[in-house]
Amino acid sequence: MEYNTSLPHLIIPEYGRNVQKMVGHLLTIEDKEERNRQAQNLIDIIGNLNPQIRDVPDFKHKLWDHLFIMSDFKLDVDSPYPKPSEESLKEKPELVPYPRNNRRYRHYGNVIRKMIDYAVEQPPGEEKEKLKIAIANHMKKTYLIWNKDTVDDEVILMEMNALANGKLKLDDMNLKHKQELVKDMPNNKRQHHSSNNKNRRSGKKRYKK
Repeated sequence: MEYNTSLPHLIIPEYGRNVQKMVGHLLTIEDKEERNRQAQNLIDIIGNLNPQIRDVPDFKHKLWDHLFIMSDFKLDVDSPYPKPSEESLKEKPELVPYPRNNRRYRHYGNVIRKMIDYAVEQPPGEEKEKLKIAIANHMKKTYLIWNKDTVDDEVILMEMNALANGKLKLDDMNLKHKQELVKDMPNNKRQHHSSNNKNRRSGKKRYKK
């Protein structure tokens, strides 16, 4: 009985041992024309055995590269694609530059940060006030996605000003604006917000059943 531990190493285990044996048989074919024909047949077999690889762009090129890799780059056939080099396979990938964003208030996302930066650059006026109201409303909705409990408008306004590095003053946001924050909330969130305020005023605590 044969055990995998006693058999040759599979270079690409996903294709299985039978495919690896067929690749080894290609190396024993002396006639190049016959070797080319059998290599093309093997490419078709690999594609049929692994239909999911057909979803990859230019999958034929990928199959030919895998064929050369499984032959340890010893197969001499006429490929429709450039033969990969063994050195390119061993090259280390380049480091991926990760964004270095501020970790504070990450639940708001980068779009909110860009909107705040844009609002800071706008000249004082009605348009800027409307923009700040829209940003605060969106921040509150985003906050409630991650925190199912209610949130005071003052917290949203303070965090918006913090993200703006103190360039969106809280004094600019009057009571009317704060009321609009609650008015624009979804009905279920607004009811939850209102019931929590009543409970705090009456001194009652809400318990989950």
